[in-house]
Amino acid sequence: MANNKLSPIKSVAFIGSYSPRQCGIATFTTDLLKAISEKNPNVNCFVVPVNDNDEGYDYPPEVRFEIQEQNIDTYRTAADFLNINGVDLVSLQHEYGIYGGTAGSHILALLRELRMPVVTTFHTVLKDPDTYQRKVLMEIARLSERVVVMSKTAVDFLRDIYEIPAEKIVLIHHGIPDVPFVDPHFYKDQFGVEGKPLLLTFGLLSANKGIENVINALPKILEKYPDLVYFVVGATHPNVIRHEGEDYRLRLRYLARQKGVSDHLVFYNRFVSMKELIEFIGATDIYITPYLNQAQIVSGTLAYTVGAGKPVISTPYWYAEELLADGRGIIVPFADSDAIAKKVIYLLDNESERHAMRKKAYMFGREMIWPVSAQHYLDTFKAASHTRALSPRLSTSKSVNRPIDLPALKLDHVERMTDSTGIFQHALFDIPNFQEGYTTDDNARALILCVMLENADAQLQKKAHKLSGPYMAFLNYAYNASTGRFRNFMAFDRHWLEEVGSEDSHGRAIWALGTVLGRTNSQGMAGLSSRIFGNALPIVKTFTSPRAWAYTVMGVHEYLKRFGGDRVAHDTLSYLGEQLLRLYNTVSSSDWSWFEDVVSYGNAILPHALLICGTALDRTDMKEAALKSLRWLIDLQQTDEGYFSFIGNQGLYRRNRERNSSDQQPIEAQSTVSACLYAYSVTNDMQWYHDGRSAFEWLLGRNHLGQLLYVPHTGGCRDGLHPNAVNQNQGAESTLAYLISSVEIQLFESMMEFTSSYQQNGEAEHAPVA
Repeated sequence: MANNKLSPIKSVAFIGSYSPRQCGIATFTTDLLKAISEKNPNVNCFVVPVNDNDEGYDYPPEVRFEIQEQNIDTYRTAADFLNINGVDLVSLQHEYGIYGGTAGSHILALLRELRMPVVTTFHTVLKDPDTYQRKVLMEIARLSERVVVMSKTAVDFLRDIYEIPAEKIVLIHHGIPDVPFVDPHFYKDQFGVEGKPLLLTFGLLSANKGIENVINALPKILEKYPDLVYFVVGATHPNVIRHEGEDYRLRLRYLARQKGVSDHLVFYNRFVSMKELIEFIGATDIYITPYLNQAQIVSGTLAYTVGAGKPVISTPYWYAEELLADGRGIIVPFADSDAIAKKVIYLLDNESERHAMRKKAYMFGREMIWPVSAQHYLDTFKAASHTRALSPRLSTSKSVNRPIDLPALKLDHVERMTDSTGIFQHALFDIPNFQEGYTTDDNARALILCVMLENADAQLQKKAHKLSGPYMAFLNYAYNASTGRFRNFMAFDRHWLEEVGSEDSHGRAIWALGTVLGRTNSQGMAGLSSRIFGNALPIVKTFTSPRAWAYTVMGVHEYLKRFGGDRVAHDTLSYLGEQLLRLYNTVSSSDWSWFEDVVSYGNAILPHALLICGTALDRTDMKEAALKSLRWLIDLQQTDEGYFSFIGNQGLYRRNRERNSSDQQPIEAQSTVSACLYAYSVTNDMQWYHDGRSAFEWLLGRNHLGQLLYVPHTGGCRDGLHPNAVNQNQGAESTLAYLISSVEIQLFESMMEFTSSYQQNGEAEHAPVA
């Protein structure tokens, strides 16, 4: 008979961000570890934090191993570390934004390797997740013995939206410090507000906090309570600082001056310690959370203030509606300054009701204090261990087909090729060729790459942000408002060599601007791009170049990801789709499934664009033509040995003539990779992925010469393959083609990393890709 007696849990590893990193998850993980250690000193608790920078942090001794956010290999190595050290249980803190990969999917590489039970705390549970977010969360839940959430709403979402079994879900309230029920006057002298009513909002500052609505309410409140002071406590969120600086805080200060309330508004622009926070809360008469977004499933700041027995006025985000029910607080509509003013005055006027609210909140908070929360976690850990003992789960790493390791992304050569004007067109070996100057084509490509890297690791992100400025400025300067067209070629001395560039360069510029508008977090980049994009788009309908149409489709497609309601953009997409389909139907035949009588350069962009149009417009005829032509193009260029031999740029391939493979160029590989991955996203046919991977491997030596085009020590890419030699020059087009393809492949394969387990378990047949 089996022995079902469980060994006690002696060692718990906590994974997430950790203090001194300044974010809410880091604070939570730090407090949870401390509470569990104090509740059961026999449990050895240590931390495996995730770093969002290369330098890491000055961590305390309990940190044993560090993960680099964007480096998937460090996740696997961390799993090995945990397995080797005999950890009894892992407590994972989950927030999409703290892990690398698409929707934070890198964490799955770690979870699949673990041999011990996992308890995951979900700090975000989205009501309307995208495909990636839903699959990542569901896979994390599948790999966890228990999942913890902090609100009833989150429980309902996990059960109804993510189809997680109810017996796996545990509700544990957000932990809070155990503070006495004190009169606010006890702390007020520390902040110089003795005898004055004090309002408080705290937390990392960002524009979705809605603080402007409290400032707009202050004049009316001050008419009744002229001594009142409003504290806004907390540093600006690091991500906001990175992209926008202190713009939001400065706008709040300006608003306060406009309203004449600057003397009543105090900013504490720093990350405060828990001891300081307790004192701020203790001095507060009314706490306000004026957030603008309903979709907030938990709020540590709200939990702290309710648990301290403070009257709260809040907008109706999910967690507030739940926590402030039954008279524990007051709900006001979103962005309603008059309602805020009215309720603040009401609470200050009615002391008995204010204190009754305080008591209800404080009593409710007794179930949230860290000692109680820690016991609930320990009970959950025990239940998770019992579940694992009954149903052991081996590491799935042996059965997961890991993608071949790809070279790390390097921007060294891009930096070398770039000056204050933009990126140089050509290179002699790896040295910029000043004589050939610059082009709009290459600066557009470079800008696309930079925007794609906005969510890369911190070092790449910083480099890409710096590089993007000259590229954006170049496109702005290239646009000639008097002609409505982009100029293309610029000499080294910055004079234009033409007044009107090619249609293709115009289309490629629109592609870059649309990508900026659809993806960037930079308000400046988006604002400038919007101005040019709107002016440059209409003239495309007069163009006759199929590639100009296709490049424009790519840009409009990216743009519509964020601005889906733009009728002009939709109409342009529809028009260009009809043009491409008309061209294909006119030219193609049973043995020539193509758009033109010649297969020339950047070829896969044509079926790719038509497939985008067919998908967006739900046109079966467009999709069928696009997939048929893409398959024909791939079959035409694949050898019996399985590698690509692209149509060469010297001689091309004309209908009814011999094909030419001399001077094969990286742009062919890049356009093929992108088209194939998109075809996979539409069809769920894995063959498209294999074709795209094969096209990328052409750059890595899977070609007729067996030679690398990518140059690891420079980060550049050679310009092409001749029949018996490699072109040693590393120009902008080739280097950018390699880097863009590499980003696309790595994004896709980070998704494949977790969907492979779905395929293995029969839970999903395929995974989508952007």
